[in-house]
Amino acid sequence: MKDSVEILCIGTEILLGNIVNTNSQTISRGLADIGMDLYHHTVVGDNPQRLKEALETAFSRNNIVITTGGLGPTYDDLTKETIANYFGLELEMYEPAREWIISFIERSHRTLTENSLKQAMMPQGCIVMENHNGTAPGAIIEGDGRIAIMLPGPPKEMAPMFRDQVIPYLEKRSGRVLRSHCIHFFGIGESALEYQLHEQMEQMTNPTLAPYAKEGEVMLRVTASATDEQQAEELMQPVIKQLYQQYKDYIYGMDVGDLQTAVVRMAAQKGLTLATAESCTGGYVAKRITDVAGSSVMFHCGIVSYANEVKERVLGVRHETLEQYGAVSEQTAQEMARGVRRVSGAEIGISVTGIAGPDGGTPEKPVGLVYIGVNSDWHSEVLKLNLARNFQNERENVRYLASSNALSLALKTILAKK
Repeated sequence: MKDSVEILCIGTEILLGNIVNTNSQTISRGLADIGMDLYHHTVVGDNPQRLKEALETAFSRNNIVITTGGLGPTYDDLTKETIANYFGLELEMYEPAREWIISFIERSHRTLTENSLKQAMMPQGCIVMENHNGTAPGAIIEGDGRIAIMLPGPPKEMAPMFRDQVIPYLEKRSGRVLRSHCIHFFGIGESALEYQLHEQMEQMTNPTLAPYAKEGEVMLRVTASATDEQQAEELMQPVIKQLYQQYKDYIYGMDVGDLQTAVVRMAAQKGLTLATAESCTGGYVAKRITDVAGSSVMFHCGIVSYANEVKERVLGVRHETLEQYGAVSEQTAQEMARGVRRVSGAEIGISVTGIAGPDGGTPEKPVGLVYIGVNSDWHSEVLKLNLARNFQNERENVRYLASSNALSLALKTILAKK
């Protein structure tokens, strides 16, 4: 029988929407990487009867169940008890875990309570997984062709335990690896990309191609199944090479995550610095860049210049330019980009000016009209865009797409530097 997995996340706080269930995403991605079949996600509250029913349902359709949550010291942390009872096992004190919990609490200058040691009670004969980031150990129970893998709920504890201990355990069972690369596109829609590649994707079996739409972007996942990582890479490389040749004007990176990360990494790699001057985006471009760790080496400053007086006084936009062409114009975008570069001393200046809405548009300058400028010694240009899509949250849509286009133009300029 081929292994298949169900994820069972335990916690009333997830059902109530008090926390976001990122654990399922982390586990799903990890299972995909090693070629494990995952067919169901389930969430159940902290109730032993409902947990028992969810466990029985999960094992009726899968032979491996991975749980998160319910391993802590409180009265409603009943995952181990419920699953041990399902397998007909008693709980017993696991001395190494007990010693670790005592040591962890002492180092944290907290008071050791009796219920803290409840976490060291483990199902008889289970595989105990060490928790290097908390007090609750994980456990793996094997019995009657079924496997229960219990992980703690806090993501900072769950993710390392899953990566370092569960993945190696499951890899030994799968006998194959599944490896993927994510190719990131900007400037081409998902429907256009899927239409152009549809026939090829239908014919492919190993590796495979799958498109994923992001806000204003597209990601293509190339996936190969093989006996080892090297073979998987060899299967994927011809496909990746073909995509880069066919879509070189749209691909901004592989496995980079997002546009801002690509900008930061490439600017840092080339030793270039950047500054932003923003009007309608209100600092959105600067925020996205500074969300990336390590951006301090390449980002000098961001100036939010909503008022025309600030455009003139701080950025040096000429009064005549604003009078003749207006704040939302190619000329103003040019001077904003040049000005922020001068003020900051950065090698690249990026500007954004436009009408985000919902008000302020005219027939000549409608909502969604945005100008994005770049200024550098080797490349300068201004993009004119109309980003209105008639979405419910039009203002936010315009601002986000404008910031994405600004990042794309910044990356183009960075790559153009020889």
